[in-house]
Amino acid sequence: MLDTDTKRRIDTARDILVGKVPDPKSQVEQITIALIYKFMDDMDAESEELGGKRKFFTGDYARYGWAKLMAPSLGGHEMLGLYGEGISKMPENPGIPALFRDIFRNAYLPYRDPETLKAFLKIIDEFSYDHSERLGDAFEYLLSVLGSQGDAGQFRTPRHIIDFMVEVLAPQKHETILDPACGTAGFLISAYKHILRKHDPSNPPDPSEPPRKPLTPDEKGSLAKNFKGYDISPDMVRLSLVNLYLHGFTDPHICEYDTLTSEERWNEFADVILANPPFMSPKGGIKPHKRFSIQAKRSEVLFVDYMAEHLTPTGRAGIIVPEGIIFQSQDAYKVLRKMLVENSLVAVVSLPAGVFNPYSGVKTSILILDKSLARQSDTIGFFKVENDGFGLGAQRRAIEKNDLPQVQAELAAYLQALRAKASTETLIFTTGLIVPKEKIAANGDYNLSGERYREGTERETTFPKIALRDLLKLEFGTRITKKDDEGTLFPVYGGGGESFRTDSFTRENDVVISRCPRNA
Repeated sequence: MLDTDTKRRIDTARDILVGKVPDPKSQVEQITIALIYKFMDDMDAESEELGGKRKFFTGDYARYGWAKLMAPSLGGHEMLGLYGEGISKMPENPGIPALFRDIFRNAYLPYRDPETLKAFLKIIDEFSYDHSERLGDAFEYLLSVLGSQGDAGQFRTPRHIIDFMVEVLAPQKHETILDPACGTAGFLISAYKHILRKHDPSNPPDPSEPPRKPLTPDEKGSLAKNFKGYDISPDMVRLSLVNLYLHGFTDPHICEYDTLTSEERWNEFADVILANPPFMSPKGGIKPHKRFSIQAKRSEVLFVDYMAEHLTPTGRAGIIVPEGIIFQSQDAYKVLRKMLVENSLVAVVSLPAGVFNPYSGVKTSILILDKSLARQSDTIGFFKVENDGFGLGAQRRAIEKNDLPQVQAELAAYLQALRAKASTETLIFTTGLIVPKEKIAANGDYNLSGERYREGTERETTFPKIALRDLLKLEFGTRITKKDDEGTLFPVYGGGGESFRTDSFTRENDVVISRCPRNA
């Protein structure tokens, strides 16, 4: 839980920077670099107090130590020069681990105002280093200001959506977990917290769960090694490294790597993949290497293909996708959906448009893949979230309506039935339905919109049923415009366009005549 003082400090630091560094991502980077700089000095001071030696600010780098930087006798311009030189030279410091060198790589001070720097570092000085959850949550709050990641179509995934996906996949302590478009490592940290909760004896389990056993020292030591992330942006890699470090990962495995055009890691697989990959493709499309099974230039198609292909034989994945993946008719989309339905897809969770507000109103869904379950199942579950606990407008204020817990419970029941090889016909859903794969494959389109397969129920009525042909005479011909409204019983609406319209009605011998465009 983020405490008030820490939140205030972060907000104040951003307020100080905003006049000189208006871009939120650059603000986060400057605060991140300053915090790590300060924390290295804190760790040196702690080591000295315990009888050890300083290892970060020693030798030629001793002059950059935090205490010297904050000395009252140091003038503003001297502080500016010392700090700017310190962060730029830090990657060459032989006393710091490779993780910190990666964090400081290409770091620089983007402004030259001594008063701004002095006020900024004064706020940073109020932070103190520890590995507690409090500091990790503080950094998560800092990252929440990022929102949109620019032109690549990347959007920060809301925390409650991340946690929902992690709970559905339920990663285990022995499994390798990958996010091939990791951003700030939100999925990896949520998965890590999930595993820790499941092995915390003080956290009472659900009645259906066995007693919780704490992780052994060896398990704790090896757990962090199972988490991997890739990102094409060096800025995102830096933020991921810090985020994981502040959550207890002393050696996080985050790589600057282009998942779609590089081949170096093609032969690496994972038991669990969680991702919200970029939706946008550059002009001219992606130019992937030749090892993809689907020939495409769209980033969302290639990312889903990559993740489906890089699961282990018993692997699982949760992937946020734009609606194009669900129903687009181009060949690459249809081939991808066919491959998913036949090999790995077990469920689709439709999210409401607005989940990514205020940065985008894009409509999205979550694909749930499970290779072992997909092989033994001849159905796919479709679930619909209409409210996620927040208003779908620009402000995203908390509301009472929240379908996520019900969807999670019904999806868990469906997956459990598949694992037990039990009948799913007795399951009662309020948010979803089960569709046979043969029905999805029937027309070769492999459409993954659940509403397409929902059969309507006929309501009882006291009115007699009359065939439409007994009431209407359809005449095809010229489009009808407002001038045709004169003398008719019913008004004319619309006109033009390609959609079906009943544009004008006249009454002749008690028969209604409707004229509509030929291509309706």
